[in-house]
Amino acid sequence: MKRARMYADGGSRGNPGPAASGAVIYDLVDGEEREILSEVTKFLGNTTNNQAEYMAIVIGLRAAKKLEIEGLDVRLDSELAVKQLNGQYKVRHPEIAKRYAEVYELRQHFREIRFSHIPREKNTAADALVNKELDAQA
Repeated sequence: MKRARMYADGGSRGNPGPAASGAVIYDLVDGEEREILSEVTKFLGNTTNNQAEYMAIVIGLRAAKKLEIEGLDVRLDSELAVKQLNGQYKVRHPEIAKRYAEVYELRQHFREIRFSHIPREKNTAADALVNKELDAQA
């Protein structure tokens, strides 16, 4: 089974404000990250940080699907998103609910998928993509 680890992040400068999303997907061999398989970013215009976090998951899952990944370990520094995706918290905001539905549909394409919370300092690759995208749009 083809396995990978994805780091995703979203951010806005202001909340709401100019926002972007980014995801980095690494090949996994025996649980160890190897080469980068994909880096994706998207400028979102004016939106909230939470919306940017969810869009990062969406664009990352789309990329992983194209790579035909079967087992995916998704790591996020958004504790809210992780708890919502793992069924611990309900999704109440209508715009977040739309993104949540996209994630739910995309996750069906993977044999195994896991969402885990990590500290922000362990999500530097995805965070760097977000900032690079925001800087390019400024």
